[in-house]
Amino acid sequence: MSSVQNVLVVGAGIAGCSAAIALASRGARVTVIEKADAWRFQSSGIFVYSNGLQAFDHLGALPGILAAGFTIGDGRNIYVDHEGAPIVDTFYPSPPGRADVPPIVGIKRGDLQRVLAARLQMLQVGIALSTTVVTLDPGDEDRPAQATLSNGEVRQFDLVVGADGIRSATRTLLFGSIAPRYTGVGVWRSVHARPRDLTFKIMQMGVGKRLGIMPISDELLYLFGTVREPADAWYAQALWPGLMRERFAEFNGPARRFLDALSADSEVLYTAVEEVVLPLPWHRGRVILIGDAAHASTPFMGQGGAMAVKDAVVLAEVMHTASSVAQGLSTFEQRRYPMCKRVQDVSRQVGEAGAREGAEESLQRNLAMKAGAQQQVDDFYARLWDLSGARGD
Repeated sequence: MSSVQNVLVVGAGIAGCSAAIALASRGARVTVIEKADAWRFQSSGIFVYSNGLQAFDHLGALPGILAAGFTIGDGRNIYVDHEGAPIVDTFYPSPPGRADVPPIVGIKRGDLQRVLAARLQMLQVGIALSTTVVTLDPGDEDRPAQATLSNGEVRQFDLVVGADGIRSATRTLLFGSIAPRYTGVGVWRSVHARPRDLTFKIMQMGVGKRLGIMPISDELLYLFGTVREPADAWYAQALWPGLMRERFAEFNGPARRFLDALSADSEVLYTAVEEVVLPLPWHRGRVILIGDAAHASTPFMGQGGAMAVKDAVVLAEVMHTASSVAQGLSTFEQRRYPMCKRVQDVSRQVGEAGAREGAEESLQRNLAMKAGAQQQVDDFYARLWDLSGARGD
């Protein structure tokens, strides 16, 4: 990484922490800035499939994730309808030749961030909270990037990584205002105590709605449900438990006891589902966008976190061997764009089809899932492995 010694990472979420770890592990001096004034870890959970876990393994974070989260060793995902009647079981794969990497791990988002924060501390990465970029000169091959920070510092960097999420200020500084696209769907999440016998992922398929159940630790699980919501919908946080219960009132079966348990004391989170579809290039000069800043995806394939951490791993790898910053950033884009676009396209198609389904369409969907759901899983992951090739992108 001779041409990249001094790096600024903007944003301390999954993408930013992962990029800082990957770059620092290869010898770069990394500074992370975060606009929040404290480490605030969002509630609810996240499940990471094997391709994302393989990337976390590259960062040295997999042991901590396995210790904090809940592993589904056989990758079982049980599909039932909104009443709880069985549809089909599917099984997600480990990476080819990596039986030591599990198919799925559920983990509380805060616990995942703590694992990444511990790796940052171990690598002595500097972190500045309550700090943003005010102005940014992206530089070029002959000049470093220059950032004016909100704390008054003016600093030069060999590389700036914009990992500041779906409403990325770095993206605006580079390319002007590019608003995320609302998909018409909202996602509701809640955290609950895990019954001892719930050791697999469950998806309940409703009419135009989905409701999932995923263990995220030995003690906890989380519900995550998608449903159409009006554009620009805003709901007071105090109303979230009751609204989530109402949105999925027709769901019985395994989710019923958790929906009934929702109360003012429950951990509930509502967010609108948006995406960012940004064509290449994702960089100007020495500034590159990664994660949701470049390619925020809908959640229907569960790949948003995996794409962010894989961005980080690939970025550090290509910059370590690149003959120039420009060549490294172009190589990064060419390696990552096909994968990220594939995930975005498939996830969007799944979400849009599900939101349009009526009662008869839902019955036909369930019949089709019985016949072909496992093949669809196998085909999706086979395509991911093909796109990543031997490199494991």
